[in-house]
Amino acid sequence: MINFRLKKVYIFFSSVLIFMLHLPFAFSKSNSLSSLSAKRAVEPVETTPAASSFSMNMIYDSLKLNLKGLSESAFTNAIKGYQYLKMKGKIVNDNVISIVDFTRPSCEKRLFVIDIKNCKVLFNTYVAHGQNSGKTFAENFSNRPESFQSSLGFYVTSGTYIGKNGYSLHLEGLERGINDLADERAIVVHGAPYVSEQWIRNTGCLGRSWGCPAVPEELNRPIIDKIKNGSCLFIYSKNNRYLSYSKILNS
Repeated sequence: MINFRLKKVYIFFSSVLIFMLHLPFAFSKSNSLSSLSAKRAVEPVETTPAASSFSMNMIYDSLKLNLKGLSESAFTNAIKGYQYLKMKGKIVNDNVISIVDFTRPSCEKRLFVIDIKNCKVLFNTYVAHGQNSGKTFAENFSNRPESFQSSLGFYVTSGTYIGKNGYSLHLEGLERGINDLADERAIVVHGAPYVSEQWIRNTGCLGRSWGCPAVPEELNRPIIDKIKNGSCLFIYSKNNRYLSYSKILNS
């Protein structure tokens, strides 16, 4: 009987000893798991520039912008500059981007206003170039006052006003030596009667402005109201001087 009791006592103390020996390891594993979970909870998901660019390029494919006439090079360069300007805090209204693709003739709809956030084309319409930039195609560009030529590059939209061309939108040129005299030259977005399909039927191309990206009169106000107050406007051409000189595109 005594031996049986001693055996029970021995088994009890052995179990206690084994439990105490394993206890530190159990706490260590628990703490490691807790630390890992906490770390995962607080670590932000990092979006790399490459991933961001990839998602932006998906917009081009999903909206079938190539079928609408927007060249991939115009879109790619526009997005590169948009992201750079957004990072620099130059863009307030980052929901939309406007792209003028001067690789297309003026008889084609070469202005694209794109809702970046919701992946939609808001406007795809005609836009004029300067009278000294060329007739059907815009081929010559200048930042010089009285040149009556279009200026390439990145702009940020500003406020609206009523001028000789009606409801108009101020533009701030962001590229020194390329378009930074836009305000001095009164380069603005406005409506014009020579930006119409009727004009194209009569002459084979749009009429031309004094350098402004003029749009159809019936779309003037809705376009301006959508892009005003701090959005990005990009005017593109396969102009080697611009492409090599632009600090924004080569940043």
